[in-house]
Amino acid sequence: MHRFIVVGGGAGGLELATRLGDRYGKRKRNREPRALVTLIDRYPTHIWKPLLHEVAAGSMDPFTQELAYAAQACWHGFEFQQGELVGLDRAAKRVALAPVLDDDGADLLPLRELEYDTLVIAIGSSTHFFGVQGAEEHSFALDTVWQAERFRKRLVAACMRAEHQHQETVESGPVVSPPGEPRLQVAIVGAGATGVELAAQLRNTAQVLSAYGLHKLDPSRDIGIVVIESGPRILSALPERVSSATSGLLGKLDVKLMTGERVAEVAPGLVRTAGGKTVRADLTVWAAGIKAPAVLAKLDGLPVTTLGQLAVRRTLQTHTDDDIFALGDCAACPCSGNEGNDRNVPPRAQAAHQQASFLVRALGYRLDGRQLPEFTYRDSGSLVSLGHFSAVGNLMGGLVGGSMLVEGLLARFMYMSLYRLHIAGLHGYPRMALDTVAHWLRRATLPRVKLH
Repeated sequence: MHRFIVVGGGAGGLELATRLGDRYGKRKRNREPRALVTLIDRYPTHIWKPLLHEVAAGSMDPFTQELAYAAQACWHGFEFQQGELVGLDRAAKRVALAPVLDDDGADLLPLRELEYDTLVIAIGSSTHFFGVQGAEEHSFALDTVWQAERFRKRLVAACMRAEHQHQETVESGPVVSPPGEPRLQVAIVGAGATGVELAAQLRNTAQVLSAYGLHKLDPSRDIGIVVIESGPRILSALPERVSSATSGLLGKLDVKLMTGERVAEVAPGLVRTAGGKTVRADLTVWAAGIKAPAVLAKLDGLPVTTLGQLAVRRTLQTHTDDDIFALGDCAACPCSGNEGNDRNVPPRAQAAHQQASFLVRALGYRLDGRQLPEFTYRDSGSLVSLGHFSAVGNLMGGLVGGSMLVEGLLARFMYMSLYRLHIAGLHGYPRMALDTVAHWLRRATLPRVKLH
């Protein structure tokens, strides 16, 4: 059987492995499977990465939304191997996986090598700190569930601690913070979709924590949220009218925006900008950009771009090896074949979904010995969620005849539908509907944010 290996269980990689397993890996009636499909990921469970800001704010419990790769593999006819990609031997067609350790640091799985006929690399991206002094040491990234949960716990503790310190200073006389200053301030570096969505979610979290009695601070006055952006406006990748509408909504939520301020240093309790400003920051979240994982530059001569992504053709094959494909954030794929157009497919969830759907068809052509088609990216627009307060975005394509601004309940509904479509891609529409109902029932009996 042909051996497909998909490295990376993110939105694109998991959907690709699921659909390949359904189509070629499962035994159907008395027909033998045509391919052995293996998914590799360094973690045992999957969660949709665009939701990590909700995990960080506590508005989503990751343990009720995560999907076990082993269970998905059993249901959809592929195999799962846990491990981190650390090496590639293109001549022998083998990938090397690092050992897996348990919580106590003991070996759980050894160093392994797996053989492939077709390899698809979909390991996503990680936070880019741009070499800023102290950024990696003194700020929180939101690449994994563990990082998001760590920030959430620190946030709850900081709220409780700020109230206790406030009570102590009132009793003893002096006040720690100057009059009018927040008791607790969260700084978010980067005003892309993640930074903006997190800012809105944190305002909601501050209100809910107060309602449940975890602190008695004023959610708007005593808990400050500041977003620092080096560019001239927030959401620079989206149309200016979307940026303006979002800025107005954030202003109503008492979120302070600092644009045109490049961060030069992150230190304990503060952020310094290149313009000489100092921003107090009890907690700092770094959401200023992404980069490709460093391992890509070490994969047996596969060409990478200046951003560390694997350079691929419009077939999603690497330039030096037709048996190796890449998709998602880790791949630099041209948007089109037009001469003079050097733009690459943007690192968005919709791009990974489109590329996964494309590869299901293209790898079928490969099994049949047919010429591979070329991938064409279609921008459907972008949506930014501001929690239960609102949502805003733009729709693109033939359906709306160009570009259309949407906000409010309609945009909120459409944003929520994106995740539901991801679930449908993994389980089908009937199970997605059941999962939606189950999720709604769980939310009816749980607090609005995670409190512990």
